[in-house]
Amino acid sequence: MIWILTAGYGDGHNTAARSVAEALERLCPGENIEVCDLVSEAMPRTAAVTKALYQQAITHFPAAWRVTYDLMGKRSVTGPDSTWQAGLLNHLEKRLREKKPRLIISTYPIYAVLLESLAARCPTPPLCTIITDSITVNRIWVMSDSGLFCVADDDTKKVVVGFGVPEGKVRVTGFPVSLAFTEPLPEQHPHQGPRILYLPSTTGRRVAATLEALKPQLLAGAKLTLPVGKHASRLYHILRRFTDSMPPGTVEVIGWTKRIPEFLRTHDVVICKAGGAILHEVLAAKIPAVVDYIVPGQEEGNAEMLTAHDGGIVTTTARETAAAVESILTNNGAVARRMRASMAKISVPDAAMRTARAALSIATD
Repeated sequence: MIWILTAGYGDGHNTAARSVAEALERLCPGENIEVCDLVSEAMPRTAAVTKALYQQAITHFPAAWRVTYDLMGKRSVTGPDSTWQAGLLNHLEKRLREKKPRLIISTYPIYAVLLESLAARCPTPPLCTIITDSITVNRIWVMSDSGLFCVADDDTKKVVVGFGVPEGKVRVTGFPVSLAFTEPLPEQHPHQGPRILYLPSTTGRRVAATLEALKPQLLAGAKLTLPVGKHASRLYHILRRFTDSMPPGTVEVIGWTKRIPEFLRTHDVVICKAGGAILHEVLAAKIPAVVDYIVPGQEEGNAEMLTAHDGGIVTTTARETAAAVESILTNNGAVARRMRASMAKISVPDAAMRTARAALSIATD
């Protein structure tokens, strides 16, 4: 049995967990592969509240979130034997004794800390930690030991080794994204004009301003796809007013969907935040990105990674976002072609398989 531990504070942890599980199911047919959000399982009410607070903080109070993020890297706050760990620790011990996994894969940093605290109380299997941030890595990821640390790129490996982790324990595997990125696309209907994919995650006011700034391009023939997912309710009225003001067929609003890998590979440019998962999905799809929001601390390195390889443009206002989209699409997409060629050099669409194989290398029989 292989146990994959995640937590729903941001999409990156869950994306990495699901993608590695998908790869392991192909590599180990018949083995029980289980993905678990242990925080939600152990403390469902507390988890629901803290996840909501996290979403509010990164969207509306980024300065406050930066302070919290920095505190997480202090051993006195999140290190082994911190008093707040008791409930999680007891639940983890119970589940370990029940499941007896031969390998634990963690995509959330607190689990390594908990397993260190638990080591004296019960046997623990090998641990592989998948670090889901690039370059700006919080020290909590390496506060406790793991049999293996999997990172997205060489620059992140240098950071982790710089924290004191032995180089032999750090493997560059790429960020685990869905294996859909390695598979042929479904048959596509012919379309006219450029296609813009917008994954809104900023405040409602900023989303509304961005849509207005994009309007001239849409009226000139571009098409806009808007998968809103968990933001559907808070953005409902903004999106309704905008779509009512546009010609039919110009804007497509989509709720929850599993088609993001398809959209990323069939559109000409994407507007998104600097999350670890989405920017590595951008790389896997080799689609030029306009990054319109960066969560302080944890996402700055992700944006640095993408822009350093000419895969994205960072913007801070709605007008800048629209101008960046136009610059990528203009001239028959000349800039877009250049950016795609640059991203192809570092794109790792099969990172989930690479990560799964690396993790299996430390598993017990």
